[in-house]
Amino acid sequence: MKKLLIILCITLISACASVSVTKTAEGFYSPTKASTVKILKTAPDDKYVELGTVTVSGFSSGDVAKMHNAIRNKSSALGADAVILMDEGLFPTAFGNYERWATGVAIHFTGLESESL
Repeated sequence: MKKLLIILCITLISACASVSVTKTAEGFYSPTKASTVKILKTAPDDKYVELGTVTVSGFSSGDVAKMHNAIRNKSSALGADAVILMDEGLFPTAFGNYERWATGVAIHFTGLESESL
């Protein structure tokens, strides 16, 4: 029973998914709708300003859409129009499972109607 409790605690601790967005840009932009934030894998041709760094961890290997939606929700508060995922992958956890991680930058396209305050 004690072994089962320890395994359950380890599983619960490792099952915490998180998205961290750290503002690095000067100025402020109006928040955007999370549903309109694009997830990109390469830098766009359009001009943009980098708003902040994005760090993601703890999502299960099959939860790509859930991870993307969490990124959208967090980065929209900064006024992001898109997030460029620069690097991402999987790391092994207990019992042969894998969790997703990613890093990237939240961006705001310049020349759009919402400008820096």
